[in-house]
Amino acid sequence: MPNRSFTGVTGLMLSRRALRVLKDEGIFAHSPVSVQHQELAHRYVIRGLESGGAVRELGRYVTFAGDDGRALEYLHPVEAIGFNGIHAVVIAEAFVRVDMLRKGQTYELLITRHALGEPRNGDRPQVETTILFRGIHGRIDLDLCGKDKSRAGSIVPTFYSLAGEAIPIPSSFVGVVRAAVRGVNCLRCVHAHYLRPQSATLLAPAAERSTAPTVPQVTGSAQARNQAPTSIGAEVTAS
Repeated sequence: MPNRSFTGVTGLMLSRRALRVLKDEGIFAHSPVSVQHQELAHRYVIRGLESGGAVRELGRYVTFAGDDGRALEYLHPVEAIGFNGIHAVVIAEAFVRVDMLRKGQTYELLITRHALGEPRNGDRPQVETTILFRGIHGRIDLDLCGKDKSRAGSIVPTFYSLAGEAIPIPSSFVGVVRAAVRGVNCLRCVHAHYLRPQSATLLAPAAERSTAPTVPQVTGSAQARNQAPTSIGAEVTAS
């Protein structure tokens, strides 16, 4: 059988059994991203879906951030039928995806960057994927969807190498990983945990918009979420 290296294109590598259990529990976390063409702007973009949620013993959540880890503005929210499904749509030329799975108090994490490659011979560009962080069998020894619920969002899992050494999560992405931790512990989840609404400038009629750049600006709360903890697994006192 050929040796296929893990690319992270479609998210966490999960067995068919794991995917079936998630489906049976009603958790829909959509990790694949797609290339779409904007007819009016004559350009290609990448489309992602913030999605997922949790039941008592299991959770999976997918969200997105900018290259620097800051919260992106979503195109629009999604009110899905039921719970633990799609929450928001994000469109960008490049973004970072965070895909997290929780079983009990054990966590799996994959952080990948997705960007458009150079089109060849006029064809649709392909998505180029880069793995930024991969954490296996991480731990948070707290009941974050039960008695310790108030501490979700201020803590991240502790991951170890095969030799037992702690592997730190890149500081730029600590904030979005905290949001993913909230997501995989959010019972009957119906809202986005990291993508944020569009600014008033972008929502205003075209004639009323200013000429200011439309690069997403991070709110104070989002900046606080991106402050790195003093140690992996440590609580953060900033609200």
